[in-house]
Amino acid sequence: MDEQARLKWQCRRGTKELDFLLNRYLETGYLVADQGERDLFVELLGMEDDELSAVLMAEAEVPEEMQVLVGKIHNFYVD
Repeated sequence: MDEQARLKWQCRRGTKELDFLLNRYLETGYLVADQGERDLFVELLGMEDDELSAVLMAEAEVPEEMQVLVGKIHNFYVD
């Protein structure tokens, strides 16, 4: 399985909101991201569903190193 397919599988979280946000970023932002941002996205995907949901829905504090990435993911949602 190639990296893109593996990440797409990891983006499947069982809620429409998370699936939409993560897949939209993967299909657009991830492709043009530098390696540091790609590594952060993989780290983000490693979070448990409830923690990830809270971070992406602005219900929990975002780790400082992920603030820019989470902002980009939100921007892909509004575009």
